[in-house]
Amino acid sequence: MDFLPSEDPGAAEARRLDETDPLPTLRAEFHVPTGPDGGEVAYFAGNSLGLQPRAAARLVEEELLDWARLGVEGHHRARRPWVDYHELLREPAARLVGALPHEVVAMNSLTVNLHLMMATFYRPSGDRTRILIEDSAFPSDSYAVQSQAVHHGLDPAETIVRLRPRPGEEHLRTEDVVGHLEREGHHVALVLLGGVNYLTGQLMDIPTITKAGRAAGAVVGWDLAHAAGNVPLRLHDWDVDFAAWCSYKYLNSGPGAVAGCFVHERHVRNPALPRLAGWWGNDPATRFAMEPDFVPVASADSWQLSNPPILAMAPVLASLRIFDRVGMEALRAKSRRLTGYLADRLEGIAGLEVITPSDPAWRGCQLSIRVADAKGLVRRLADEAGVIADAREPDVVRLAPTPLYSTFLDCHRAAEALRAILH
Repeated sequence: MDFLPSEDPGAAEARRLDETDPLPTLRAEFHVPTGPDGGEVAYFAGNSLGLQPRAAARLVEEELLDWARLGVEGHHRARRPWVDYHELLREPAARLVGALPHEVVAMNSLTVNLHLMMATFYRPSGDRTRILIEDSAFPSDSYAVQSQAVHHGLDPAETIVRLRPRPGEEHLRTEDVVGHLEREGHHVALVLLGGVNYLTGQLMDIPTITKAGRAAGAVVGWDLAHAAGNVPLRLHDWDVDFAAWCSYKYLNSGPGAVAGCFVHERHVRNPALPRLAGWWGNDPATRFAMEPDFVPVASADSWQLSNPPILAMAPVLASLRIFDRVGMEALRAKSRRLTGYLADRLEGIAGLEVITPSDPAWRGCQLSIRVADAKGLVRRLADEAGVIADAREPDVVRLAPTPLYSTFLDCHRAAEALRAILH
């Protein structure tokens, strides 16, 4: 099925926009899968798994060569010594999320990090026991908070408060979250929301909600799985208590990649905070003294458990170097141009409803559309048009024009494919 005839004026305009955009695409720095016709696909699943940076394989290969050449000596003599490899990720990750370097650490996976954070910061006491999440939270977050309630001997049905949009609406209103905290905040021990909702693509008002939660006496944490690398963040300035994010979506670091974690400076310098401790959270000055007593290092590193997984961190380093070079402000500006263009192209297509906020200020680069047969539509987009999206049960298709490698022509291809299939 040919969705882009050679005389298509829309395709010509999309190509013109690609050629004149202030931020030229970095597509050539990524491996782009090929479609049914042998050409590159239009890849809109970066909100699920980002494309592989071409530099990633070289960095992994260098670590493998150092391991072969040096064995255990690589901990200190590798070209990037393994003993403190995670330090290479600290400053670029801090710039990415708007943090001080000692507030950030790359470690584990997202849900592991959320559990480590809750082990410290969810301390139910008296009437203050509740955990506030959004009703459409990613399932792993729901499982995590429910299990934390059980771990503390509490009933999840009474402990977990799931905030829902108003009847007939798709998105949580900031004023409704703040209003709940003003009314019921004396019962809330922890606020844990998604910075960008995985299903609808709504960007939450992180600073306003954080301020309201802390004013109510609660700890405020954020799951930034769909926000890190997608929208600019200012975690330190916004006074967020903690946050965690994965690195395999917008951060393009590979399936199951090492995740990131933020802990505000006021907490990292408090050695009295309870932590689930491990060897690599101990102060490096005494780590190899092999003493039995834990001495937390005065940084987010004190929540680390084990030594860094070098082969898994190398792709994260490759990706962060790209973000550092380009900058989130430039990427956000291009994201708004691409996503706005795609939203305009989707208008008027019968059979779909965009459920992502129409205001660019309250969305990242993801547009979620409601359709009758989401899984079937995604399969046809891939098989017939070389357009890669993803489906979420029961009726949502997600399209993410990622500014590092997506193009205006990709957006035009996706819109024309949707129009042809749905008609």
